Amino acid sequence: MRFVVLSFLAFASSATAFTSSSISISATPTRRSTSSLSMALTLYGSQGSRSPLVNWAADELNLTIESGDLSKNPHPFGQIPCLTDDNDVVVFESGAILNYLQSKADKKGMHDDATSAAVASWISWANASLDPICFLETPEGKVYDTGLRSPNRRIEKLDQILADSSFLVPGGFSLADVAVASYLLYVIQFFPDVELQSKWPNVVRYMKECAGREEYGKAFGSNVQAFLLGKLKEMESGKGKEEKKLFGMF
Repeated sequence: MRFVVLSFLAFASSATAFTSSSISISATPTRRSTSSLSMALTLYGSQGSRSPLVNWAADELNLTIESGDLSKNPHPFGQIPCLTDDNDVVVFESGAILNYLQSKADKKGMHDDATSAAVASWISWANASLDPICFLETPEGKVYDTGLRSPNRRIEKLDQILADSSFLVPGGFSLADVAVASYLLYVIQFFPDVELQSKWPNVVRYMKECAGREEYGKAFGSNVQAFLLGKLKEMESGKGKEEKKLFGMF
């Protein structure tokens, strides 16, 4: 319980910090991926930040990322994640990093212009619109709850989109899904009692499919993956909702 409280306080005190309030996260270093697109990418981050979503993106694109020495982090404000590359490239903010990784893939002809434009749009949407819905903050910037407890027109529209498609961009899984699913799945880590199935069943199905990817488990850790898949399975079955009603009777 002490770990749970301290983990949430660490997250709530920083806009860039993400740790689980409900499970133990192993200290897996920010790391690797086997690939040929780049050998110079270096990520400054930790498991307790948004860094794992960068690792997830890199794994999906088969990009190699090495761990950077945090004492040499070039982020102008000393925050994480921060990414460096050849030719003095420095990229910070998770959305900007995802777009940069997408550009690395684009240069290799992995996606056409329409796909790349759609991916960039969804990454921007995740950071500008989805993040504030997922995480409600005090005026001081401390997270205190999630907006997913209440009906929301944007999430309703997302559910409608996902009713007709497994993923957000035609052609299959992309970094658009890394950006959007990461935020949705962070909500379950921090607020495991939230109930989504009755409002947005297609979103829940989407979250489960994304969390079940091998690359997600590599980036976030198998224990995080197992926890999320278990919670989402309960949500789909209605078990969590039934338990909440049961306890509400006493």
